[in-house]
Amino acid sequence: MSGFKQPDLVERQEAAAKAKKAALEKFRAKVADPALAERLTARTASAAEREAARKARETERAEQKARDAERAQQAAREAALAAERAKAESAERKLAAQAEQKAARDARYAARKSRSKRK
Repeated sequence: MSGFKQPDLVERQEAAAKAKKAALEKFRAKVADPALAERLTARTASAAEREAARKARETERAEQKARDAERAQQAAREAALAAERAKAESAERKLAAQAEQKAARDARYAARKSRSKRK
């Protein structure tokens, strides 16, 4: 086991410094790469397009919701008018039925009166 040596503090510090330097060089090489700039530009453009499409969908949803609400209000108004018309027609039928009943009652009364006068 004589071939294995533990690195001392200085060797570990030097190795860490070399690793940091290599990572920094790798990062600088990536940043200087023109293909990266193109990819970032394309990514930014596609993100802007997605955002615009999202806003358009959101606007369309809001408009659809407003149209649906307007339709619901119109349906409610129509239902209220139909209910009022039905109530008015019912009242008219009731008045007509009462008038018929009164006319029949009056006819019976008149018939009774005419029978009693004849006797």
